[in-house]
Amino acid sequence: MSLHVLTGGAGFIATNLIRRLIDLGETVFALDDMSRGRPDFWAPLQDQPRFRSAIVDCADLEAYRTALDTTVNDGGIAAIWHLAANSDIPAGIADPRIDLQRTFLTTFNTLVLMREFSIPTLNFASSSAIYGDHGETVIHEDIGPLEPISNYGAMKLASEAQIRAAVEAFLPKANVFRFPNVVGVPATHGVLIDFVDKLRATPHRLDVLGDGTQRKAYLDVEELVDAMLFIAAQAQGRHNVFNVGPPDRGVTVREIAEAVRDRVSPGAEIRYGTGGRGWVGDVPRFRYATDRLAALGWRPQHDSIGAVRRAVDQIVAQELGRR
Repeated sequence: MSLHVLTGGAGFIATNLIRRLIDLGETVFALDDMSRGRPDFWAPLQDQPRFRSAIVDCADLEAYRTALDTTVNDGGIAAIWHLAANSDIPAGIADPRIDLQRTFLTTFNTLVLMREFSIPTLNFASSSAIYGDHGETVIHEDIGPLEPISNYGAMKLASEAQIRAAVEAFLPKANVFRFPNVVGVPATHGVLIDFVDKLRATPHRLDVLGDGTQRKAYLDVEELVDAMLFIAAQAQGRHNVFNVGPPDRGVTVREIAEAVRDRVSPGAEIRYGTGGRGWVGDVPRFRYATDRLAALGWRPQHDSIGAVRRAVDQIVAQELGRR
């Protein structure tokens, strides 16, 4: 049994990861500032003897240090899973300080404290947003130049650079997971829950940003967690970088809108906007090369459209349960 610290621990992905780590017999200490996290996500875990949590802003070095200090007194920390970040890309475009604080500074402080507390392994949630807009080019981990077009992507890329420098200087091991679009429950934001909630409000009409031609890869959150744990267990290098996602061409916004419409309000009119980009900072198309992860021995069971359809069913059940 080992102790694992999760930053951003009240988020959608972290909630799924926590359950898996506990099932594996690990002890988890979850930290979150609740700027995007949901305290109710922790409620079902509070009776777990191997789960602890604290509301902590990891951009505040002293608060973060105090939280880890109380935990280290109970034994060493095996790894930090750093998932804390600003997940609202438009908010970061409007105010770049949000991503500086919540995306980069939380990473910088994590590395400072890993050095202080001799924590050997960092598992870092990065993003496809670091690559920028490469159009229809299949994106592999060594492609360049890296030219993110959102502040979120820029701060994730800066975080990756800081992690690489830390590995050179003091950090024994870092695993970097470059996420695609991730879907599933408990959902808090994203295109699927946005479309579901729009159709619940106006069952006869669904308004869509952009012309619907945007195409991206989507991965089921349970499979994402499975891949993260697999990489953490199997990757042998000190600095490991992996695209995580399905090996397909992705799914279009038009296909997503139709899948949600057919499930929630059949017959509703879908009204598309103009242009192939949903918002400033949005990468309208990307396709991952996942050969490196496949060579390590992991592949998802669902393709992008399969992950989307599964998530739509889950989110509809989730939202109906909240009425």
